[in-house]
Amino acid sequence: MRSSLTLFALIALQQASSTPLSKRQDFSNIQYPPGTGANLHEYPPGTGENLHEYPPGTGENLHEYPPGTGGTPPNCPPVGNSVIPFTSTFHVLATPDQVVNGTTNPVFTGGLPGAQATYDFGINVDLDLICYYITLTGFRGEYQSMARTSTHVHEGARGRNGPPRLVFPNPMGDGDVRISVGCMMGPFTTGLIQNGQDTGTGFRVQQIQDNPAGFFADVHSSLAVPGAARGQFPPG
Repeated sequence: MRSSLTLFALIALQQASSTPLSKRQDFSNIQYPPGTGANLHEYPPGTGENLHEYPPGTGENLHEYPPGTGGTPPNCPPVGNSVIPFTSTFHVLATPDQVVNGTTNPVFTGGLPGAQATYDFGINVDLDLICYYITLTGFRGEYQSMARTSTHVHEGARGRNGPPRLVFPNPMGDGDVRISVGCMMGPFTTGLIQNGQDTGTGFRVQQIQDNPAGFFADVHSSLAVPGAARGQFPPG
C-alpha cells in the first residue's frame, strides 16, 4: 500500500507541474468564513492564545514536573555535574611489547612498532555500563580482526591470551591521533563465535571490577594481526 500511495503522489505532482500557470486555481484571495480561525485579529478568549499564563496544572508555569511524567524517570541514575556515577575507573596503557600470540605457549610478538593506545574506562556495575575514551597513535595498516571490530577488552592475565569480551568502535581520525569515545550497556556481543556462542554472551562489567588484572585491552592491525598494542588493566 505504501508504494501505491507513493506512486499516486508522484503522478499528481507530475500533472500539477505540467499544468500551465494560467489554468491553475488561484487560492490567494480566498476569504475564510467568520469564526473559523482565519482573518481573526486575535484568538477567542480561553483558546490557549493571548493568555497571560497557562492554567494551573497544564504543564506550564510549574516549579517541577509531577512525579512519573518523565521529568526525572525513577530508573535514571543520579547525575552530579553531568558526570556518570562510576563504581570504578581504569587507565590502561597499551604498547607493542605486551602483545603475545598463541594460547598454550604464548610468545611475545613485539606488536606494531611505534603504535600506542591509552584506554580510559568508567564502569557502573549496577547498570552494567562501561564508558570509554580511547586514543590511538602510530597505527599503520588496516584494522583486522575476526570480531566485529578490532578494538577490544579480552579476558586474560598478563602474558596470556584470552577471548574478547567487549568490542569498541575502532578509533578514527585524520592525522596520527585516532579517537573512539562512547558508552555501552550489556548485554554484550563481540561477533566472534567460540564453542557455539558469542564470546560476549553472559559477560558483565562486574567481572572487570572484581578482577581487573585478569583483563587486557588491545587493538589489531593487518600488519600485526595478533595485536598492534596491548595493555593490562592495573590490579584493583
